[in-house]
Amino acid sequence: MTDFDLTRRPRRLRGSTHMRDMVRETHLRRDDLIMPVFISHGENIHREIPSMPGIYQHSLDELDRELDALAEAGIHRIILFGIPEQKDPVGSDTFSDEGIIQQALHYIRDRRDDFYLITDVCFCEYTDHGHCGVVTDDGTLDNDATLENLQKQAISHVEAGADMLAPSGMIDGMIGAMRTALDDANRHDVPIMSYAVKYSSAFYGPFRDAVESAPQFGDRRTYQMDPANRREARVEARLDVEEGADMLMVKPALSYLDVIREIRDRFELPLACYNVSGEYSLVKAAAAKGWVDETGVAHEKLLSMKRAGADLILTYFARDLAPHLDA
Repeated sequence: MTDFDLTRRPRRLRGSTHMRDMVRETHLRRDDLIMPVFISHGENIHREIPSMPGIYQHSLDELDRELDALAEAGIHRIILFGIPEQKDPVGSDTFSDEGIIQQALHYIRDRRDDFYLITDVCFCEYTDHGHCGVVTDDGTLDNDATLENLQKQAISHVEAGADMLAPSGMIDGMIGAMRTALDDANRHDVPIMSYAVKYSSAFYGPFRDAVESAPQFGDRRTYQMDPANRREARVEARLDVEEGADMLMVKPALSYLDVIREIRDRFELPLACYNVSGEYSLVKAAAAKGWVDETGVAHEKLLSMKRAGADLILTYFARDLAPHLDA
């Protein structure tokens, strides 16, 4: 019997484009991507965010410019974030019929049928103190009062036309509270994509510039997760699954690939991850210096998130990267 030399097998499987395409284990597609979109009050606003080159705040009268660009690129799933005209201690714009997100939902629904609309359900963009809910006199988060407002926000977004809700505040019991409110309103059809595993991260800085949501006192470490903790991620995800979440999310993504894999292996629900603002801006800054190939690095980063186990990726690269991807 001949002894075959198997050392050359890996090279044979890499020897041509056709072969590499045939044996590729992980694929990144346009359909994997969700684009965040920032909606601002006012008119004639198409304002680039300085710390996030290529990403803009859009007033409603300028929104079609972004929607047209996304549709042309093949991106039809977006998540909306709002910058209200007025902020107050409880973030009441979030559950107002005339809130900025409600206006945006009506605007898109009246003009377009080619977008799936997800809304961020939180309060940090809308409160004058920058925290993710109601705070007490001593500055701590009032969890139960926040849950009541989350229920109002959820119903308001759905009535305005949201297809899916994505609560991001890491408020204890948020999924159960929202699911109860939706079911009581006979909106059993509305899915919830939970920011189940959200870390207190240094990578959020540019986003806080985009929505003017930096905390005015304290920080969010009492309700967002410690970046050092991995086992805790399983606990948080399990609680949200038991409360009725339809999809789970890990945020941020790039520095938490091990956590994405942990959640993928433990739970059967669809899994998203958020390629956050700081992860985006680092690549943009290096590319602007000519130090890296932006498209190549962006693709490789997102591919690593898919390889780790994510089904969907929320990313600011979606619009620009999509034309380079298969559907």
